[in-house]
Amino acid sequence: MSCMQIGDKCEVHCYKHNGKINQASDGAIVVDIKDDYIVCINNKVKITERNGRSYYTKDPAILFFYKNRWFNIIAQMKEFGLFYYCNIGSPFVIEDNVIKYIDYDLDLRVFPDGGYKILDTNEYKYHKKLMKYPEEIDYIVKKELNSLIEMKKKNEGPFDKKVIEYYQKFITYEK
Repeated sequence: MSCMQIGDKCEVHCYKHNGKINQASDGAIVVDIKDDYIVCINNKVKITERNGRSYYTKDPAILFFYKNRWFNIIAQMKEFGLFYYCNIGSPFVIEDNVIKYIDYDLDLRVFPDGGYKILDTNEYKYHKKLMKYPEEIDYIVKKELNSLIEMKKKNEGPFDKKVIEYYQKFITYEK
């Protein structure tokens, strides 16, 4: 999976379907590389939005990027518990230590009590029309959102607390 290695520091760039960068973050550290996904951690990283506005994240996070799935999962260790922010987006690619993917607007927010909410459905409809998402993309996005919800319901992958506990040990809390 490219020449990226465990311990490498990388950036994460999120693009829109039209090829324009939407968001960039720095400071992720690769902690695991599997055949079908890569795991990074970060804490208090700088996020720069497409309009140039930037801010720093407040909480440590574990990021799961998939080679063959149309989503990525961010487990956020917040003061009030474990939250997940899941982006529906293309499988990632790596170029020059930058993890890149195309964001397809829909997000799944999972709360510490196990409840979840699908976010940004209006944004998805708007961008689908504006950027002329092909029907194939529409099909994949909806199918992958359903797969993601099933993973959550079954507590599979990053939704398994043991997986999170394993990767939490790599997070450094200084800064």
